Amino acid sequence: MKKILSLFFTIAVVLTIAACGTAENQDNFSSVPTENSSATSVTSTSEKSQPTESSDLSSAAQISSATENSEEQASKSRQISVQFGENTAVYELNNSAAANSFYEQLPFTVEAEDFSNNEKIFYPPQELDTEDSPLAQSGAGTLAYYKPWGDVVFFYGDYNENPSLYELGQVVSGGELVSKMSGTITIEAVE
Repeated sequence: MKKILSLFFTIAVVLTIAACGTAENQDNFSSVPTENSSATSVTSTSEKSQPTESSDLSSAAQISSATENSEEQASKSRQISVQFGENTAVYELNNSAAANSFYEQLPFTVEAEDFSNNEKIFYPPQELDTEDSPLAQSGAGTLAYYKPWGDVVFFYGDYNENPSLYELGQVVSGGELVSKMSGTITIEAVE
């Protein structure tokens, strides 16, 4: 019995393949009628689905390209320049909410103030969003935001960690000049 079923199944597969071949040939010779209408409808369905598959592939490629562009933009560093007198310090911002809300306010000009013997501070135009932002822990060269007072801090010396002090970024050049910063400073995005 198993041999008969196996033989029957093999014959059915061969006839199905032959019918598909006949349907493809019918497309080439459209004047030849066919008795197997299901083969014709299979051909019609596959012909209709081919543009859809092509469109799906095109859409998938566009989505993939858009994702790659977003990842490239996210991985690009965001740098800011801090100009004071003839000096410039450059900081690279992290991807925190606090750094994002700081970056969105640029450019602006403010007054920098001395605070203690290891930091300079200023007050940004608007409060920064610190949700899910990392705490500042890196030492000299850190750009941070002290939430209780709403001030941004340029550390040029070591500092004690504080649960209200959020890191915005790190200095990449001109860090040795920050201790001399005073008066009016201009902060803008580096393009």
